[in-house]
Amino acid sequence: MGVVQICKGEYFWLEPKNAFENFQEPDIGLIALAFLQGSFAYGGWNFLNYVTEELVDPYKNLPRAIFISIPLVTFVYVFANVAYVTAMSPQELLASNAVAVTFGEKLLGVMAWIMPISVALSTFGGVNGSLFTSSRLFFAGAREGHLPSVLAMIHVKRCTPIPALLFTCISTLLMLVTSDMYTLINYVGFINYLFYGVTVAGQIVLRWKKPDIPRPIKINLLFPIIYLLFWAFLLIFSLWSEPVVCGIGLAIMLTGVPVYFLGVYWQNKPKGFNDFIELLTLVSQKMCVVVYPMEKGDSEISGLGEDVVEQRQSFCQPAPAKDQDSEEQLQA
Repeated sequence: MGVVQICKGEYFWLEPKNAFENFQEPDIGLIALAFLQGSFAYGGWNFLNYVTEELVDPYKNLPRAIFISIPLVTFVYVFANVAYVTAMSPQELLASNAVAVTFGEKLLGVMAWIMPISVALSTFGGVNGSLFTSSRLFFAGAREGHLPSVLAMIHVKRCTPIPALLFTCISTLLMLVTSDMYTLINYVGFINYLFYGVTVAGQIVLRWKKPDIPRPIKINLLFPIIYLLFWAFLLIFSLWSEPVVCGIGLAIMLTGVPVYFLGVYWQNKPKGFNDFIELLTLVSQKMCVVVYPMEKGDSEISGLGEDVVEQRQSFCQPAPAKDQDSEEQLQA
């Protein structure tokens, strides 16, 4: 539809003299905030890293997936926005609660109903991918001892981290306390980029302090350095432009500190506390039908009874081949 509009001469707002016209006084803080909100659409670039254990040949397929998906998504999103501008002015874009729906109403006529359905399907696909990958964060954290052990358990038949998925669902519902989508994006975006920057900085530190450790996927340090410069600009000016929103985001993040001291740092917990956690874990296991996953080469799992281990092995190991003589007797 965008190409058709351009061919019909509807490209007034794409001409440089109109496209770069200022509708308000330029502000460096608002520019940083615009980057923060716009980058939310491209936030999937890091989600594949959460499921490397479940990828086939991750050292080859992980970089390949990222190199293919980022340019593809960028191409689609940028040209979708170009299409919007052929039918709507910048003021109409800002006033619309659902730009794609307004675009459909202007150009598709009686077929405008296609756009809200398409948006819903796109949203469902995005949420599905986000839940699939984000739950692995809780799964990995529990496996390292930073979260309750039940989150590190998987279903005995499907081998999916059901407790981690349910925990992701609950934490997602808590985010809906605020009804302002842009405020929510600012909360999540600020916290995400704070952790992204710390992670990328850690890569540089490890490259300097431990240069000889194995690195199956290795890139030039120029890329993380450029990212950190952009990251610093984004966070500093976003904090300056929206100090209250970013401050609330920091406060949400810091709620994890007392949880860490209570659950991880505090070793000598009272027996009643441990008994309660054990009971909660047992009830969750029975409700979700989950156990600890077997590691390759492990003959037993610490903390599990023999009956549970045997049950886990029976579900996750292939059935033995039938003896030929026994099979012939059965056929007879």
